[in-house]
Amino acid sequence: MTYAIIKTGGRQFRVAEGDTIDVDLLDVDPGKTATFGDVLTFADGKDVTHGNPLISGAKVTAEVLEQRKDKKVIAFKFKRRKGYHRTVGHRRKLTRVKIKSISVGAKKTAPKKSED
Repeated sequence: MTYAIIKTGGRQFRVAEGDTIDVDLLDVDPGKTATFGDVLTFADGKDVTHGNPLISGAKVTAEVLEQRKDKKVIAFKFKRRKGYHRTVGHRRKLTRVKIKSISVGAKKTAPKKSED
């Protein structure tokens, strides 16, 4: 099972090819491609590659399916015996993306120290 952990919008997501996820609003039109360059971890079966903090050259490509809004969240403020109550609500703006490919650049090897 090949997967990657990416960071976007202040959150981290575990994604695999074919997954559909909702991320914070991206400035990309539906039908276009979005690229996530902040890849923290990449795993392909038995090998796991961790970044420090990011894996250089790694990227995740996704197709933008739609721009949408999340469910409504209601915040109700209330103080007892004071006649005070306020209702405020909001809907987060989201972008639904489908992961197309996960690619990791050439793996770097540690530089060898020469013995003098």
